[in-house]
Amino acid sequence: MKYLSRQCLVVLFGALLLASQAQAQEFRVGFVNTDRIFREANTAKAAQAKLEQEFSRREKELTDQGNSLKGLSEKFEREAPTLSESQRTQRQKQMLDQDRDFQRKRREFQEDLNARKNEELQQVLERANRVVKQVAETEKYDVVLQEAVYINPKHDITDKVIKALNAAR
Repeated sequence: MKYLSRQCLVVLFGALLLASQAQAQEFRVGFVNTDRIFREANTAKAAQAKLEQEFSRREKELTDQGNSLKGLSEKFEREAPTLSESQRTQRQKQMLDQDRDFQRKRREFQEDLNARKNEELQQVLERANRVVKQVAETEKYDVVLQEAVYINPKHDITDKVIKALNAAR
């Protein structure tokens, strides 16, 4: 009886092994590089252009204000030896106030830009995820990964996703 049960276990194990190999051949894995999508997809490029247009005026104002502040500082350095103590103190206070205002505006600009950039990228990512799902369903992928330490290039479906995203516009 022991001999028969061992033989049955070997046969059962072999059958399971063959079945798992057959399933493994059917299991399809894909990989999507989201960084490439954010760089190359038309929707991402359009979002970037929209942000640049939306924030270009404020960025120019900040650049102008920074240049003005730099000019005032250089002028102060040149004129400081000829100014009275009270004039020097007054000019330093004015420059300090202007610098604080500049730093505050720059910080607010950066916060606003980051918030809007996150909003736009989230929209791009949501569209990309819908397209990834469509590609996965159409081409019968069992799983699609967005991050991995190593991916064999044959599993990379980023080009297909970018092409489908661009076509959907």
